[in-house]
Amino acid sequence: MRNRRPTVHDLLSLKGKRQLTMLRVVTLEEAEAAEKAGIDLLSVPPSLLGPAFREAAPTCFTFPGLEYGDYVTAEEYIRAAFAALKAGGDAVYSAASLSTVRRMRDEGIPVCGHVGLIPSKATWTGGFRAVGKTSASAWEVWRQVKAYEEAGAFAVEIEVVPSEVASAISKRTSLLMLSMGAGAGCDAQYLFAEDVLGAHRGHYPRHAKVYRNFSAEFDRLQNERIAAFSEYAEDVRSGAYPEIGHEVAMPPEEYADFLKRLGSD
Repeated sequence: MRNRRPTVHDLLSLKGKRQLTMLRVVTLEEAEAAEKAGIDLLSVPPSLLGPAFREAAPTCFTFPGLEYGDYVTAEEYIRAAFAALKAGGDAVYSAASLSTVRRMRDEGIPVCGHVGLIPSKATWTGGFRAVGKTSASAWEVWRQVKAYEEAGAFAVEIEVVPSEVASAISKRTSLLMLSMGAGAGCDAQYLFAEDVLGAHRGHYPRHAKVYRNFSAEFDRLQNERIAAFSEYAEDVRSGAYPEIGHEVAMPPEEYADFLKRLGSD
């Protein structure tokens, strides 16, 4: 499938056959790197979509996120979903109500839901913590997955749920299960590019694996930036900049005529 962009049908046909890879990317550079690295699925802000994005990542199946709270009515979600698909998305991520998911599915829009730890709704599950560690809470995760299935979603992100719970659920649903910290028993592994790259100094979640230290490189580049600006300022103060090579030359006779004209005013 790497010579073309997969479809929803293609992805569902891979369920239980192999693990897919998924990254959250927010820049064209990250999207291009993901494409060249062979990443299967991308999550993106809708603003990243467009011809430049598809030139950078032509074969990655992409989920633009319809951020919870940015839209209210089903009509607003549907309008935003169609705009995202038209701009190059393949499906939409949505934490909206099941009635809204049904409305989008009725319009033929592929929808990915979210269960487990849902950041925008974490107050209902005790904050930013694992969900599904008791039989009752695990059953609630299962109930939500089945509800998404019945509403017509084709996929669901399952976040920070015990791996055995996520695995048991994945085996019992037709949905494509995207694991963020929910173990290898699902259909795809999902991480944020900024965590993979070590691109920030904040908290890294337990499920993240840091492969590079971009924050140290950012520090080095900032120090180099300060040094370059300081050298430039010193050159201006000392007269070392600009040099003749940085200036535009004028033929002497033209300059003489210019001065003559200045003197005649």
